Amino acid sequence: MAIGAFVEGPAGAGYSGRVTSFVVLSCIVAGSGGILFGYDLGISGGVTSMESFLSKFFPDVYHQMKGDKNVSNYCRFDSELLTVFTSSLYVAGLVATLFASSVTRRFGRRASILIGGTVFVVGSVFGGAAVNVYMLLLNRILLGIGLGFTNQSIPLYLSEMAPPQYRGAINNGFELCISIGILIANLINFGVEKIADGWGWRISLSLAAVPAAFLTLGAIFLPETPSFIIQRDGNIDEAKILLQRLRGTTRIQKELDDLVSASNFSRTIQHPLRNIFKRKYRPQLVIALLVPFFNQVTGINVINFYAPVMFRTIGLKESASLMSAVVTRICATVANIVAMVVVDRFGRRKLFLVGGIQMILSQIMVGAVLAAKFKDHGGMEKEYAYLVLIIMCVFVAGFAWSWGPLTYLVPTEICPLEIRSAGQSIVIAVIFLVTFVIGQTFLAMLCHLKFGTFFLFGGWVCVMTLFIYFFLPETKQLPMEQMEQVWRRHWFWVRIVGEEEEEEEREARSIALSTT
Repeated sequence: MAIGAFVEGPAGAGYSGRVTSFVVLSCIVAGSGGILFGYDLGISGGVTSMESFLSKFFPDVYHQMKGDKNVSNYCRFDSELLTVFTSSLYVAGLVATLFASSVTRRFGRRASILIGGTVFVVGSVFGGAAVNVYMLLLNRILLGIGLGFTNQSIPLYLSEMAPPQYRGAINNGFELCISIGILIANLINFGVEKIADGWGWRISLSLAAVPAAFLTLGAIFLPETPSFIIQRDGNIDEAKILLQRLRGTTRIQKELDDLVSASNFSRTIQHPLRNIFKRKYRPQLVIALLVPFFNQVTGINVINFYAPVMFRTIGLKESASLMSAVVTRICATVANIVAMVVVDRFGRRKLFLVGGIQMILSQIMVGAVLAAKFKDHGGMEKEYAYLVLIIMCVFVAGFAWSWGPLTYLVPTEICPLEIRSAGQSIVIAVIFLVTFVIGQTFLAMLCHLKFGTFFLFGGWVCVMTLFIYFFLPETKQLPMEQMEQVWRRHWFWVRIVGEEEEEEEREARSIALSTT
């Protein structure tokens, strides 16, 4: 088999059904959890570029930005306290998502969504009422705990509820909600920045409670997924009725049999986080680790929560920098919609590869413009500042129809039920860990590497694009319970795991099916 080869299954692999209004409504409610993550990404970058917020909580940064001509343009926002504020959320999220794995597996996807939404609401209150840095940090920690639970459970919920032939589009709705959340945050920041008394940042931080309250209340009425119902107590009749309602047909026996087989096998696994490190799960583990790692080293979250700061750095005024962040997010949102339309038609690999090439070129071009036109002191000509904005729009569009949505989709697809919750926890933990590291280091990196920062990100995008080409099989339209087929015919799976262990896996699943 040629390197990079993959297997394509028939649409739904013999499953019947369609996208029903029940599926759509359930996934809209659950997917809205992405707005929480997106809103936080957008708000944190926006408020840290507001002069009233900086003067109250980070006066050293405010004075560097306003008056110290000896400070390099690249270093005006370099502050340990500011980076702690930005990145403390991700440490809390990292810890929370590991706990969320057990909660999601034992009590269900809906339980984790409820916990996450509730904690996020409480955290938003502390943000809007903050009078000192300690309250701000408590706000960030609580938001991180909430996101640790919601980001771990929602992609699982969407993938398990969706018909296989539309799983990509429905799961990509989570990334679309993230993008919408960032866009809403950017628009709110742009509006409240104009409040004369300088308390607009309180509105920005407080309004995070609105999408969190919607998610929490909506989750009360959400059904559990058929996979979890069978895994929880083996209630096949309840799962069958739900599956018929989800698919809009009574011809669901094949899909139900696969779910029962996967559930029976899953019950034999006592410690999913420990078992995922076994040799037979090595390909899933590698992808669950590297895909989210590569997602973050594209530099996308630099754009998400430092976009207004970055645009101020290159010479745009406060209002213009906030509006520039709005423009880049509109481009990303449109690209998310495009991804939802084409992901199940063209497949995951093509979107990964096209988006990767687009991001490589964008990062190199931004680095080149900054190297030529933006020095340590003095401003950048407005025309070149807007050229950087245009290139950034191309970059975020490339991310938004490739690595953005597919980072949440592919790991949930490839992991069998017995390690699915553990695999998704690893994905979210890696995202939070790497985001924390980048959040802690980016402002210092920009200060020391200057324009070279963007060449560094471009190099990482080259590496990850090659990884996709050689190591990721195609997974479009194949039921998750039959996903082992892609590994049986992919050179990486055969060489790493071996045909003998693969045969043992098939026999174990056959025994599980025969006991139903």
